[in-house]
Amino acid sequence: MSLEVEPGSITGLIGPNGAGKSTLFNIVAGLIRPDHGRVYLDNRDITGHPPYQLFHQGLVRTFQIPHELARMTVRENLMVVPPGQTGENLLASWFRWGRVRRQEASVREQAEEVLDFLSIRHLADERAANLSGGQKKLLDLGRTMMTEARAVLLDEPGAGVNRTLLGRITDAIQRLNRERGYTFCLIEHDMDLIARLCDPVHVMANGAVIASGQMSEIRQNEEVREAYLGGAAAREGEAQ
Repeated sequence: MSLEVEPGSITGLIGPNGAGKSTLFNIVAGLIRPDHGRVYLDNRDITGHPPYQLFHQGLVRTFQIPHELARMTVRENLMVVPPGQTGENLLASWFRWGRVRRQEASVREQAEEVLDFLSIRHLADERAANLSGGQKKLLDLGRTMMTEARAVLLDEPGAGVNRTLLGRITDAIQRLNRERGYTFCLIEHDMDLIARLCDPVHVMANGAVIASGQMSEIRQNEEVREAYLGGAAAREGEAQ
């Protein structure tokens, strides 16, 4: 398969369960090394680079199930993200405490801006473990904002989220794309969310892209319908 995500786009990736969407994300994000083929970011070969290297190159991935630091507050979850903080070095924290304090103040200010952007300031001092699923998805978006992210892979940002919080997540993605130039590629099963956010949309089935285009075109594609309905029919037959 071959797939291109244009800079500045919000690109959707849909398909039935087992199509290979999350596996593709894991390959791009460096969690799985591909057997064949290459992965490029801004025309640079990043195939097989580990996630921590890709993080420094501006590629960030979120997961369907958020991975928050449960015992830390929302604000602390944001503040630990920026790399290369002086206070991470034990000797520097003893002998360069002035610089540590200045840098921490700067990171805190950035975190406060993120809290305001996502309208979650009221949760700043709440332990992340106590957040709802939708609030954790907002925190995931907030953590990407604490990086120099250029490309963000979102794995089912709408999964298990109530409609009110889903609207806030959708608005945040659109604003980050429009106002800050973030490039998004997202996996999602909510077709209404895909239709609202994404252009273009790529459809995967059996490890391959079978259709690409606007959502209005995708809905009319017979091969796409067969991929979804065929999968559902097969599962129904197994159940019987």
